[in-house]
Amino acid sequence: MQTGSNNQLMSDINITPFVDVMLVLLIIFMVTAPMMTQGVNVNLPEATNEELPSQQQEPLIISIDAAQDVYINDSKVALDFLREKLIKILENRKDREVYVRADKDIPYGIVIRVMSEVKNAGVEKLGMLTLPPEEDHKPKKS
Repeated sequence: MQTGSNNQLMSDINITPFVDVMLVLLIIFMVTAPMMTQGVNVNLPEATNEELPSQQQEPLIISIDAAQDVYINDSKVALDFLREKLIKILENRKDREVYVRADKDIPYGIVIRVMSEVKNAGVEKLGMLTLPPEEDHKPKKS
């Protein structure tokens, strides 16, 4: 008989530290995820329009911000090289659609120049992105 002998190996795994680490990682992910999805900050004009049809490929969006900087999706591009970059990008795409998002406070001439460069790159369909107008929710008089 052995009295007081605890020389046996423990065969169970202690998962408490693993769960602690996973919870900390989950909290870090939840805090940082909203910060990673920020794009180019553009103040869009309002207009009534139909919703865009869903597409299989991510749409190509040209953005012009208030500082008159031009972006292809989230990549900043000099206006002088916009046509060349678009030609290279469109070589690998079957749809030749481009959407323009322009800040409502920039001069009209900048938007026209960007649209001209886009068309000269061989784009077949060019669309403008806007916000829907805010509707007044005032009670109607009868």
